[in-house]
Amino acid sequence: MTASETLQLGQATPLPASPTEARLDRVPNPHADTDYVARFTAPEFTSICPVTGQPDFAILVIDYVPGDWLVESKSLKLYLGAFRNHGAFHEDCTVAIGKRLRDLLEPRYLRIGGYWYPRGGIPIDVFWQTGEPPKTIWLPETGVAPYRGR
Repeated sequence: MTASETLQLGQATPLPASPTEARLDRVPNPHADTDYVARFTAPEFTSICPVTGQPDFAILVIDYVPGDWLVESKSLKLYLGAFRNHGAFHEDCTVAIGKRLRDLLEPRYLRIGGYWYPRGGIPIDVFWQTGEPPKTIWLPETGVAPYRGR
């Protein structure tokens, strides 16, 4: 069996029922000898408030400096989609995603920003990173403006 046959990529794959059931795939980094930033932005991330059962919405920005591995983007999309029916607080969702990617990829650096829309009138933004970014990279701003009431 080849590596491509074990990936979810190129196959019909249903949305996982929960983040713990979701499978994240990784692929070899063809430029493992080079420091660079890969960014994923999920502008329509959703989860469920564990208290009220109401949906919560966020923009997630994930930046990482790969080592030997890249996250396969379809599996990341399915993993993030699995939060749609998952009840957890903003802090838990954001940090859990960052830690799962860190454990899978063993990147040189990873940061995640969760820009959550207001719940109870208060926006909650959550940021987590693995340490200091390598000095050799350009790490742009996330591009998400701070929440401003209307």
